[in-house]
Amino acid sequence: MLGTAFRTGSPNWLDLGSPDTGAAAAFYGAVFGWEFVSAGPEAGGYGFFRLGGKTVAALGPLTEEGAYSAWMVHFQSPDIQATTEAVRAGGGSVRMEPMDVMGEGWLAQFTDPQGAQFASWQPARTGGLEAASEENTLVWVELHVPDPVAAIRFYAGVFGWRYIEREVPGMTYRVLSIGEGDQEEGSFGGVAPQGEGAGGGSSMVTRWVPYFHVTDVDATVSVVEGNGGGVLMPAVDVPDVGRIAWASDPAGAVFALLKPAPGM
Repeated sequence: MLGTAFRTGSPNWLDLGSPDTGAAAAFYGAVFGWEFVSAGPEAGGYGFFRLGGKTVAALGPLTEEGAYSAWMVHFQSPDIQATTEAVRAGGGSVRMEPMDVMGEGWLAQFTDPQGAQFASWQPARTGGLEAASEENTLVWVELHVPDPVAAIRFYAGVFGWRYIEREVPGMTYRVLSIGEGDQEEGSFGGVAPQGEGAGGGSSMVTRWVPYFHVTDVDATVSVVEGNGGGVLMPAVDVPDVGRIAWASDPAGAVFALLKPAPGM
């Protein structure tokens, strides 16, 4: 699962674009106990979700015309310019060219060849998230695409990822790992065929979905519903994985909940 010793290709940042950042901050505060802290007047409404004094995600207003509320997964790059060229060479598109974010690091935003949006962060003063795989923090990321093999080929060309196949009921699931070190220790996410697995009809959309670690999935689902969110897939036990559910916030941003199985 995820840690904060980020290497090339690691998920190292996560942020939410929302049409109402105040409402989003209140919702995630109720669900996960997060506190929203503004990045300052020069940040255009952007700020950080913190838990126990550590940054666990971020939040900002929607900035692209026609954009809808969604979570954006960022992957570490040692050279954002080279990453951008690799995205283009692999058939992806560049939605936002690399930019220096006030000396904190370099950011670029992309869309993969099958339509899933993602971003890349080259750290400077800000290395990335300060907590992961702890209660109420990011623990896993999952890509839903029509052609998982083609997707992995693209991302391997960009970040050097590796994968292994696991047969689960109804589909082949591919577990992703960064390109260096022990493959199992470096696993951070997976790829599922579009329309299969968790999320029901919501999994028909090509996208990256963040999973958050919770100790009681059912209780968290109740809090989601009680604060205006939706349940896309009720809580279910998945062998060797844990108990999971898919949900959406009041603006429609999709995320998942996971209580990992022992030893995962």
